[in-house]
Amino acid sequence: MSSSMSIQSKDAGYTWHLSLRVDRPVEGCTMRPHAYMYSKKLDERDVDKPLPPHSKKCRDPPPNHEFVYRWLRGPRQEPCAYEGCPRRTSFSPHDWSKHALGGGCSLQCISVQSSLYKATFCNSNCFVLAWKTQYTVPQSSLSSPAPQSRRGSESHKRGGSVGMPDDDRSVGSAGSIGFPPASNYIPHCSSGGSVASTGSDNGDSSPNSNPAGPLTPGGSRGYQPYPSFNDFGASQHDSEQQNDEWTEMSRDLYYIPTNEDLGRKLQLEATAVAMDGEVLMHRVVKTDLVLSRAPDPIKRNLVTVKGGGGGGGGGGARFRIVTYNVLAEIYATQQQYPYCDFWALSWDYRFQNILRELVDVGPDVICLQEIQADHYENHVYNALSDAGFEGVYKQKTRASMGLAGKVDGCALFWRRTKFHLVESYSIELNELAVRQAQQLGMNRRSEDGSAYLNRLSRDNVAQLVVLELVNPTLPTRSNREPINQVCIANTHLYSHKDFPDVKLWQTWQLLQELETFVMSRGTNLPLMLCGDFNSTPDTAVYDLLHRQAVHPGHPDVNMANGDDGTVTNILPDVMAMTHTFQLGSVYNTVMGDEPQFTNYTVNFKGVLDYMWYSAQNLRPLSAAPIPDEDTLTRHGEALPSTQFSSDHVMLISDMQIMSGSRPP
Repeated sequence: MSSSMSIQSKDAGYTWHLSLRVDRPVEGCTMRPHAYMYSKKLDERDVDKPLPPHSKKCRDPPPNHEFVYRWLRGPRQEPCAYEGCPRRTSFSPHDWSKHALGGGCSLQCISVQSSLYKATFCNSNCFVLAWKTQYTVPQSSLSSPAPQSRRGSESHKRGGSVGMPDDDRSVGSAGSIGFPPASNYIPHCSSGGSVASTGSDNGDSSPNSNPAGPLTPGGSRGYQPYPSFNDFGASQHDSEQQNDEWTEMSRDLYYIPTNEDLGRKLQLEATAVAMDGEVLMHRVVKTDLVLSRAPDPIKRNLVTVKGGGGGGGGGGARFRIVTYNVLAEIYATQQQYPYCDFWALSWDYRFQNILRELVDVGPDVICLQEIQADHYENHVYNALSDAGFEGVYKQKTRASMGLAGKVDGCALFWRRTKFHLVESYSIELNELAVRQAQQLGMNRRSEDGSAYLNRLSRDNVAQLVVLELVNPTLPTRSNREPINQVCIANTHLYSHKDFPDVKLWQTWQLLQELETFVMSRGTNLPLMLCGDFNSTPDTAVYDLLHRQAVHPGHPDVNMANGDDGTVTNILPDVMAMTHTFQLGSVYNTVMGDEPQFTNYTVNFKGVLDYMWYSAQNLRPLSAAPIPDEDTLTRHGEALPSTQFSSDHVMLISDMQIMSGSRPP
């Protein structure tokens, strides 16, 4: 025992605390320990008070230290005692979500006279169904070691009772029909509302479960662990299973569950070790059952536009393009999406689904929004590069949310075998606001200038690339001057519903920039403008894009302005907001109307995402319909869910470059 632990209470000046948490394990998703030590100054009045679990009194604050980890795999166990439960044979995230479980948690029967004594169930529904056919155990059997035998591994088909011969059953026992009395079961829920399995420890293990003691960098052992308590994301203690065999799997910082881990619990040991090798504190948590990776994404079949399949005059190269707001981790919180499981909101889980969804579609160009800066560097670029893409990134211009990289932005990728990059630019809408204020003769330090910039400076950005075909289209008799380049723009406009004037100003300025860019390179450069415009089809933003102008009577350009300063007027005369592009909406052209929604949450359902194209030199050949509501809500109340890992739905289209003029 270290010297820092053997002090008397009267000599203690601080309490040390060790926090350890790990998310629910899912096959293929990296598990990262959340471990840290902290201290509190000990008040004289609290010197003799008992400490909470995983705490101790010490003379000084914790010294500099590092953590050493050990990952272990537990034995296979029955996830639910009810024979009709699909989770007995399935570890799909869809079956283990709070939506599938009805929001309930695992239960254990504590009625000694019931045949279900000590049996565990994944939720209350399974317990109710099993209770309907449970039987009463004879009094003579209660003195024998029946409780263990009654929850043995061999189950019987009649009613789901386990471990007893058919002849020993009693039929129609009191309390065997209907909902069991509340005193006959104990719920086991992890804090924070996550589903927890019984039969495992979320705190330090006993000497039986960890006979060798804690791990130290030098391999020395002998520190006795503290008692346990229930941490978020891991499950509760059951002393009966401490003697089960646990196999060490890794001593690395991270662990990625494999197929062999499915249906088992994992155990994480964390030891805080001072720089001189002294073991400071030790803790163990056990996880819920390891789930399998999510099933493959649903197939999104494309619908062909009428006449789009033909090779009409002037038809050039074809390419597939997608746009997708993937929901940045910094926004994927339980407060925002309480209907989605905490572990299904984690970036590691969602990125696996999003990546498979993107690759499965087979796009040539990918426009992404809400890509977090650190995720682009560490995950997104490398994964899509391995899949054959090259890309560029532009983060929003605001400061990070506390930590480096915690800022979202836009990412644009293209398939290397299809295109190569000719030009790449980024547009900062804050910078355009400053430039516009200068052109209007405003002093940014004046009251008017400050109000103008404060309303417009929302940190949004756009990307602009010119791509050239790797295998250019050669001249033919019907296409004498083929176009082999295309301009792709990707953006994410301001999201607040009370700022339609800001979104309109951003759209207008973006179109002005694109107009200048395209015109300087000749009028035949095809343009696609994709992204999350945070604007429904009834807004002025949509009108400006689609109709090249906004009606003077539109509510978005008639917000309450005035001397009372309710809203600072940032818009020019409505007749000045126009552009020369002939833009068509891909989905409106192919489907005859915009989709019912591209963003589907509990609080909002509507169209926010679009793919716009220059109608004189591009045409959409097909588009993938948005899945219907029954499909979107099959595994969750709304998006995101275990199946759909963003609150937006990806838009997909096949496009063709045209050399002749075509109407919008």
